[in-house]
Amino acid sequence: MMQTLKILAVIVTSIPMALSLAHALELPGKYRLDRDSYLAMQSVYYPGFTVGGAAEPLSILIVLPVVLMQSHTVALWLAVPALVSLIAMHAIFWMVTQPVNRFWLTGAHLSELGASFFAGAPAAERDWCVTAGSTHSSLGPFAPPSLLSLW
Repeated sequence: MMQTLKILAVIVTSIPMALSLAHALELPGKYRLDRDSYLAMQSVYYPGFTVGGAAEPLSILIVLPVVLMQSHTVALWLAVPALVSLIAMHAIFWMVTQPVNRFWLTGAHLSELGASFFAGAPAAERDWCVTAGSTHSSLGPFAPPSLLSLW
């Protein structure tokens, strides 16, 4: 049971890491776009990144029992940083990334579920280039430690 849970934790935790890596790798190309092209292009990420992003809270729910069921000290000290990294990554998503996502999707035609997920006040428009860099790179530092600690 524990081995299966650990394997599932690694698989599910790799999804947010892959999404963070994809955002980071595309950033240099995005910086070459003018503001209007950048804003038009942002909506193409919905719903793919939104669906994949569901793995973030799911990974927390899967790693939590791994932490609670650890009997070995070394394994526990590796699983706890993974859980902390995942919680930090999820908190940063809601505090930094989600308000900006609401801005990008203002006026977009969303499904009912998507509209409720992106409901709320969008972030104020700032320099779009700075906003892009901060939101795309904010989650990146937390994804690899969470995955590596579970490996």
